[in-house]
Amino acid sequence: STQEHVDRKSAEFRAVFEQVHCSFDRFIRTTEPEHVRVVQRVFARLRDSGDVYRGRYEGWYCLPCETYFLEKDLLEGSCPDCKRPVTRTQTEAYFFRTSAYADRLLRAIEDRPSLIGPESRRNEVVAFIKQGLQDACISRAASEWDIPVPDDPTQTIYVWFDALVNYLTAAGYLQDAEQLAAWWPAGVQVMAKDILVRFHATIWPAMLMALGLPLPERIFAHGYWLTGDGEGERKISKSAGDLVNPLETAEELAQVSGCKTEVAVDAVRYFLLREVTFGLDGVYRTEAVMQRFNDDLANDLGNLLNRTLPLVERFTGGTVPAPGPAAGALADPIATAAERTRAALADLDLSGALTAVWQLIGAGNRFIDERAPWDLHKAGKTVELEATLYDMLDALRVVGLLVSPFMPVVAREIWAQLGLGDPAVQASWGDCTAGRLAAGGRIVRGQPIFPRIDLRRAGARAQSRRAGQAPQPQERPRVPEPEAPRTEVTTDEFARLDLRVAEVVAAARVEGKDRLLQLTLSLGEETRTVAAGIAQQFPPETLVGKRVVLVANLKPAKIGGVPSHGMILAAGESQPLAIVTLDRDCPLGSKVR
Repeated sequence: STQEHVDRKSAEFRAVFEQVHCSFDRFIRTTEPEHVRVVQRVFARLRDSGDVYRGRYEGWYCLPCETYFLEKDLLEGSCPDCKRPVTRTQTEAYFFRTSAYADRLLRAIEDRPSLIGPESRRNEVVAFIKQGLQDACISRAASEWDIPVPDDPTQTIYVWFDALVNYLTAAGYLQDAEQLAAWWPAGVQVMAKDILVRFHATIWPAMLMALGLPLPERIFAHGYWLTGDGEGERKISKSAGDLVNPLETAEELAQVSGCKTEVAVDAVRYFLLREVTFGLDGVYRTEAVMQRFNDDLANDLGNLLNRTLPLVERFTGGTVPAPGPAAGALADPIATAAERTRAALADLDLSGALTAVWQLIGAGNRFIDERAPWDLHKAGKTVELEATLYDMLDALRVVGLLVSPFMPVVAREIWAQLGLGDPAVQASWGDCTAGRLAAGGRIVRGQPIFPRIDLRRAGARAQSRRAGQAPQPQERPRVPEPEAPRTEVTTDEFARLDLRVAEVVAAARVEGKDRLLQLTLSLGEETRTVAAGIAQQFPPETLVGKRVVLVANLKPAKIGGVPSHGMILAAGESQPLAIVTLDRDCPLGSKVR
């Protein structure tokens, strides 16, 4: 039966919500008996007030969308939404007097510009209202599935009138006055852009005005996710048969990286919320998800965690040190990140909020390089060392708090390794200030949360899958076998290499070259440009300020279109795994012997 079918679908959606770490206060269904009663009472109230009347409709109708359209709304004679053919129809129906509320709607939007967002959508809504609102047809010929019109067995209530009322049902309207006062007006209502203009930004607020209820504080439309090969993206949709299952993407991430599946789910959430400004369209590609995983999660966040905890184990035995008077060096970056994150969230700028958190992560990684705890230890500067370690741990604590709405599992993992509880339980903006980490606790260092993905191997798996072949199982990283003895060189031959101390003053990706970075190096009195094939291992921003060893007398060459005057040294086998640096400061340009 139809009911059995929708029951199965509803259960599937609830299961997916749980698996992708989405929680809710109430999961409402429009088939619930209480909702049916509320819809009928709302319809009757509007009919009694004269806002709903019976009339005759003649025009174009899209059966799959259950929507009537004017001639001017059609797209080359077809439905503007689903692109299917429409039919000419005449019918008796009930109408809601949307046209009577056009001026009030415009005044509400003008008085409160933040009511409709983003701005581009608000402009669409204003233009739509100004061209003249038509009264909305809100009933159809009687069917077994839809909600019957009160006192008229020939008609059932249009699904979109019914669906909009479910916001009120969930808030307790006509059921529980205290519940309604607690939940209405809604702070933010979010929907896809295709159901904003005609429904959520015109009919819906007009219905609320007719009922004497306040409007939501904000009505915000999100964009579409597009997919394609770069030559012409298209909307991901059920009708096109190109839906993306986020759980399958997460499983793929877990397989190619070795991370936990629930962490991979959070990584997919991170991509969706960081990649595109909320409200705009974005292009979804699995390769882009993996690149974000490596660049942002493994290299930035993972790097900060995996550098900090071993240093705490090494220098304090895993105990959170007392901050002391020298602590607080990261107080300003922490305060700035918290303030910007809070402001961005209030503005529904989800990508901007994550950008603010990642600025704190970047500040933390630079702080480690600048403070060099290993040097403080060697110099016997215990007070400065403990203050530095405390600041590093405290920054991670705040990072865990700030990412908890976006990546709840990852936030718990970070806090668990810091020896803390669940940030979602304890989270408050007041905690997002420096110096709130209690001294004396014990860290619990675990496995890396974000193991790096071998992008070449992941790409080969994807190609095999597209070709219909079974992907090759992931191999563990190969331990290099001892190589045959190399030809010996003399001291004089080695001396022909001019190795110099240099500092990375700028780093940038090379357009169209996935593995190449363009580095600007300072040798003190000279600056050089060098191309380095390390882009997949080292995000450019993590290299700025590093002291490196430059082969200064290498013959100049053009690599990937970049004039390269030298080469920096790195250790590793098939890929560079570590850049050769110095354990103490030396003057730039110093010769390495």
